[in-house]
Amino acid sequence: ETTLGHKLKNFALGGMSGIIATTFVQPIDMVKVRIQILSGEHPGKKFGPLEVTKMIWKNERGLIGFYKGIDSAYFRQAVYTTARFGIFLNLSDYLKRKNGGANLAFTQKMFCSLAAGGLGSLVGTPADLILIRMQSDSTLPKEQRRNYTSVIDACRRIPKEEGILGLWKGGGPTVIRAMSLNLGMFTSYEECKERFGAAMPNHQGLSWFLASCVAGSIAATMSLPFDNAKTKMQKMQPGPDGKMPYKHIFDAMGKTIAQDGVAGLWVGLPTYCVRIAPHVM
Repeated sequence: ETTLGHKLKNFALGGMSGIIATTFVQPIDMVKVRIQILSGEHPGKKFGPLEVTKMIWKNERGLIGFYKGIDSAYFRQAVYTTARFGIFLNLSDYLKRKNGGANLAFTQKMFCSLAAGGLGSLVGTPADLILIRMQSDSTLPKEQRRNYTSVIDACRRIPKEEGILGLWKGGGPTVIRAMSLNLGMFTSYEECKERFGAAMPNHQGLSWFLASCVAGSIAATMSLPFDNAKTKMQKMQPGPDGKMPYKHIFDAMGKTIAQDGVAGLWVGLPTYCVRIAPHVM
């Protein structure tokens, strides 16, 4: 369909699916972010998901601690996921019509994925920044905590304290991370869905599920190094000398490798895979 209603529905369905998935994966995302932050603060020390889960449960009022910043997580999905799903679906529909109704070529799927990830993340960077800061705030010394009380409070204070561009701090890593994630997620899912569907024509549900599993694993593996660097850059504060710990995304990745080896770029991969999976399905 080419009606405005259909196009808007693609955006709305994307946002709704993201919000529903986030309700279930927020605790996993909290654990993932804490693993990344703790690994950066304690070079050479390994933090497993069970250990971090116990730390959050013990120190942050049980289950409530896992949903810290849930309003910012919903805000992020309402902005970022709405944009990237809507852009991907509408752009895919447009190219499919150009193809005379035939399935998209692999390169066309890649283009749609990269465009949706890049444009969606530009819109969603402020929401992503607020989410990371609210999730990581309790790991900072008390005198360094920002203590945002809500998304609205953060949206008001960041421009006031850091300038309007402060809302896009870490924007470069966020865009790169989103493009790699979408490339792995959407392109792999659409390609696997077609191939599994052709191999199992009588088991559509199973073919979609398998496609989701493969796409989620590929997306997580491709994007985690950039997600790791993004998290560290959005959470960072000036040191005693007034300088920021990282100059840019590749500086953050280089220092991670120097501290923890190449494997440090993929710290928390199993947790990240579980966190990504519901968003693919």
